[in-house]
Amino acid sequence: MEQKHLKIAVIAGDGIGPEVLAEGVKALETVARLDGSFTFDFTYFPWGCEYYLKTGEMMPPDGIDTLRDFDAIYLGAVGYPGVPDHISLRDLLLRIRHDFDEYVNLRPVKLLKGAPCPLSGVREGDIDMVFIRENSEGEYTGAGSWLYEGTPREVVIQDSVFSRFGCERIMRYAYEMAKREHKTLTSISKGNALNYSMVFWDKIFAEVGREYPEVETHSYLVDAASMFMVKDPKRYQIVVCSNLFGDILTDLGAAISGGMGLAAGANLNPERKYPSMFEPIHGSAPDIAGQGKANPLASIWSASQMLDFFGQKAWGSRLLQIIEEMLVERKVLTPDMGGTATTKEVGDEVVRKLTEN
Repeated sequence: MEQKHLKIAVIAGDGIGPEVLAEGVKALETVARLDGSFTFDFTYFPWGCEYYLKTGEMMPPDGIDTLRDFDAIYLGAVGYPGVPDHISLRDLLLRIRHDFDEYVNLRPVKLLKGAPCPLSGVREGDIDMVFIRENSEGEYTGAGSWLYEGTPREVVIQDSVFSRFGCERIMRYAYEMAKREHKTLTSISKGNALNYSMVFWDKIFAEVGREYPEVETHSYLVDAASMFMVKDPKRYQIVVCSNLFGDILTDLGAAISGGMGLAAGANLNPERKYPSMFEPIHGSAPDIAGQGKANPLASIWSASQMLDFFGQKAWGSRLLQIIEEMLVERKVLTPDMGGTATTKEVGDEVVRKLTEN
């Protein structure tokens, strides 16, 4: 069988990004070597806030064209003091998501064995959900106006854009997953207050649902949904929501399922016309950058998502299993997980476990 060569663009980014991504790359290289049917070809790009401070741009003008021919993008973290957050986010991460039509943001919220949980009486099986966040429009479209700036009459208008096309495709993706996995599907909205966008969202969810009579559905307002994530998380299995609500609720999900050091995310173009992007979602944490304290398990979980995307589900599952083993054993963990290991030592332990089997 011919060996498959997968081209991965690595944007390590800012803060702890390079540290945690190095361990994810190490795990992926080990998997490829052990399997033998595929290889990873990593190409590194020094884009991010440091690049911005030198050039005035988060990435070069031809950055999107440069990335277009890769099979996937592996992103570390974006953000650093001295660069406004709306620039660091919108001119790199959101630009890639938009231009490559990565309209599915897939974020697992799963309490692994051994992971800390701040909720009392909750076991690992009680928190096991997947958020499917609309990733291309909604509240993050970036449309609006700034009028009479710097005067007493100053007004800003931030527009949300919800299209039938955008809502239908993300909801159909969610329904298909719920049908395939025999799970419930919950839509999260705010239709009682947002009388255009969220009423429209609810309408489309009901319409698409008529094509999937076998899928059990639920709909919650976002404030009630937040409460139930804390009080009764087991009611959620697959969740579909808008860009903003998905962003907020998955951070809450991380908080109840082990912390941001275990938070991974995939930005998918399901049609594979463009590269998809995989990332830990914990941010750049500049306060601990360069100290070897950063937890690389989220970047390794996102590497597991990448393997799933490439059809290597057995290896993706093995990486997740190793993360769980390490959490249970509690021998090689970073300080945020109550351990004393360095970022590199955690990555080395993942490689050791991969190799021993």
